[in-house]
Amino acid sequence: MDVATLEFEVGRRASRAGRPPALSAGARRCRLKFLSFYAGGFSDEEYIALERDYKWRAHVEWDELLNRDAFRALLRRRRFEEAAARAVRIESRTNLLFSFEKMALRDAVKRPAGARLFAEGLYELLHGRADVRRRFERWVETVGQLPRRQTRVLTWPVVTVFGFIAQPDEHVYLKPTVTRVAAEAYGFPFAYVSRPNWETYASLLEFAATVRRDQRDLRPRDMIDLQSFIWVQGSDEYP
Repeated sequence: MDVATLEFEVGRRASRAGRPPALSAGARRCRLKFLSFYAGGFSDEEYIALERDYKWRAHVEWDELLNRDAFRALLRRRRFEEAAARAVRIESRTNLLFSFEKMALRDAVKRPAGARLFAEGLYELLHGRADVRRRFERWVETVGQLPRRQTRVLTWPVVTVFGFIAQPDEHVYLKPTVTRVAAEAYGFPFAYVSRPNWETYASLLEFAATVRRDQRDLRPRDMIDLQSFIWVQGSDEYP
């Protein structure tokens, strides 16, 4: 589909949704790029097969094995290693983390002390009573305290992947290089700092909210769709 046809299609869909396509130049270019790969938007069958399904399957498995009640029951029975193993196993079936991050994470929760630290910290992130900022900051502290061998565990992908899988209505996943490229293309002032911190994560949530608002006529369902849109903009897989 050529650019002119894409622009016509964008306008048609926006009109059907009851609003004009009043987007910034960057947002419009990113929209056209996404639609050039997935003309059906977030309902495109190829998009669902390549970008959404495996992430959604991980969420469904999480909801079966580590929903709030199941997670809490494991902690109450002090089955920290089982809780950590379930989380790591669910993530391992995705390609969200690099292999070295997966190995570092497995090593970190292999021993009882690391498993307990991880399991209790993750439960607090997902189901704690504090506001999201405090829960996220505590989670960053927890991951920073996990035992490590050679590869560090405190990376943006490790810090954000489990919230994203468990609660895709609330949490988003951060791949630093891809997201920075995407934000620049979109024209969004992403406040990136390499060490995980709340300010950068809050900026990412704002970026996702901006994409949701701008592209709402394409009907993104959750953070899976928003993260996938960002991925298409910044990944080498989508030149």
